[in-house]
Amino acid sequence: MTTAVDTPRNPTPRSSVSVADVRTEATGSIGLGTTVRQSLSMGYRGLLKIRHNPEQLIDVVFQPIIFTLMFTYIFGGAISGNVHSYLPVIIPGILVQSVITTSMVTGTQLREDMDKGVFDRFRSLPIARISPLAGALLADVVRYLVASVITFGVGLAIGWRPNPVGAIASILLVGVCAFAVSWIFALMGCLIKKASAVQGISMLILFPLTFMSNAFVPVDTMPGWLQAFVKVNPVSHLVSAVRELCNTGHPGVDVVWSLVGAAVIVAIFAPLAVTAYIREAR
Repeated sequence: MTTAVDTPRNPTPRSSVSVADVRTEATGSIGLGTTVRQSLSMGYRGLLKIRHNPEQLIDVVFQPIIFTLMFTYIFGGAISGNVHSYLPVIIPGILVQSVITTSMVTGTQLREDMDKGVFDRFRSLPIARISPLAGALLADVVRYLVASVITFGVGLAIGWRPNPVGAIASILLVGVCAFAVSWIFALMGCLIKKASAVQGISMLILFPLTFMSNAFVPVDTMPGWLQAFVKVNPVSHLVSAVRELCNTGHPGVDVVWSLVGAAVIVAIFAPLAVTAYIREAR
């Protein structure tokens, strides 16, 4: 005996399922704990990339060494009278400059991964929408740590003696702020279609902010109009916070301003980055 199966005479071919269809049909919500675990898993993926491609750390290894030695021995005598007196000024400035500049790579690598189709797979998975982005940014924290340790190591080698507790606190503070800033570059990586363009625009933003600050020279030596900008520059507040922690071991008001600024940046740019990231899937 056979069983007949009715089939439509003119079946309508079904197109491939899009990510938007999958998201629309999804009914379950993902809790905070699951989102954190998924973000950490994505972060581990980023660490594996660094393990298999250690050349990704070349910039964070050599840039702090070159900048620390160059600025110290070129400008130390002219600004502070001697190298030893300039170290408490320049080392915190180099730390902030190196780590914040490192966060720029986040947007570039994100754009490269998206161009290769890596994130297309992530968008179709039943995971928190923010986890692929948050994981990529968490993996870059290792880069911030490497840049911080090398900067402090070079400073110690040439005679700088910071407060130990303050030095550890400053590394954590700069890492938190760099993680917040990296959300800005993650948004740029989602919006700009070329990795080279992401890098170029990021440099145009970061270089004025880092060099037009109190990181390298005293503010009172600048023209009045420039001093007005330097005093409200968030990089200046972060540099002042690191100097307070490293040189005295006590947190000041600049530490508070830096943490508040980091929280505001994440609150604004993290949702924008996730929205732009999801839009790419449609």
